[in-house]
Amino acid sequence: MRCKIAHEQIVMAAYGELAGEQAQELEQHLAECPECREEQEQLEALKVFAEALRVLEPDPNLIARSRLKLDAALDALPPRRWYNWLGQRLRNNLASLLAAPVTAALLVMVGAGAGSVGALQFAQNRTPRTSPSQSAQTPPAASAAQPEAQPEIANVSSIVHQPNSKRVEVHYNQVVPRQIEGSLDDPAIRQLLMLASENSTSTGVRDDSVGLMADECRAGHSCTPEGIRDALLVALRYDKNEGVREKALHGLEPYVAEDVRVRDAILDALMNDGDARIRTAAINILQPVEADTSVRQVLYSVSNSDRNPYIRTVSRKVLSNVPEIQ
Repeated sequence: MRCKIAHEQIVMAAYGELAGEQAQELEQHLAECPECREEQEQLEALKVFAEALRVLEPDPNLIARSRLKLDAALDALPPRRWYNWLGQRLRNNLASLLAAPVTAALLVMVGAGAGSVGALQFAQNRTPRTSPSQSAQTPPAASAAQPEAQPEIANVSSIVHQPNSKRVEVHYNQVVPRQIEGSLDDPAIRQLLMLASENSTSTGVRDDSVGLMADECRAGHSCTPEGIRDALLVALRYDKNEGVREKALHGLEPYVAEDVRVRDAILDALMNDGDARIRTAAINILQPVEADTSVRQVLYSVSNSDRNPYIRTVSRKVLSNVPEIQ
């Protein structure tokens, strides 16, 4: 066994992902190679040290934003075509050649080449099957002589020039608008609203989506922490538009007493938001939990040091209704 392969298998063995036969080969190599054995010992020590460290839980707002951005990125991917699949297969075959014997490598190379030629010929000669009704309704494909018939194009994904000919294949993606109609209780509608709240290019879209989600939460319609409540938390903390943040704030109001994350987000808005209306609204929303120690501490700090005199006055008024901090 070569040391390069052993280095990869040492990591796999440390996490129990190495097959039994490969594990035996690795043990034999480690018994004969002091450098690889030292690397294994260092990795084991690093693993023990890492396991002793406390694992920090990710911020729920980060998880919500990442989930929304991942869904948006997956939706934006173009459909995978036959040549993408064929290219991936060829890359996998070439990678496997590095570890194969010479005879097997030659056989795989010949088979991959024959398969590639056959797939290309099949794709070129294949005629799509259409029913008579489809043939009558489907317009002919756009050509270079009819540019006005071209649909709206998002981008060109690839260009293939057939050797020794003037034929060129241009593969492109079309912009195809879609729409969906349904109840606000529909999971698909809710998912789109959450995606829309992350739309960085349109304040109006974000305002509409956050407004609808806020109305649903205020009405108590399935405003679960893992759903639209998370989207409102993200909007309150990070949206650049004060109108969107204000709607998110009022949508979260019914949950300030039961959800610590909501309470923390509203306290953060009280201390750091740049809009005085949002900060004043945050003070009023916090009144039902004014006896909470963290709430009283923030109100006490704001009432004494905030630059806005009106906010200082409102904070003192709220604090006057609760006992002094001990």
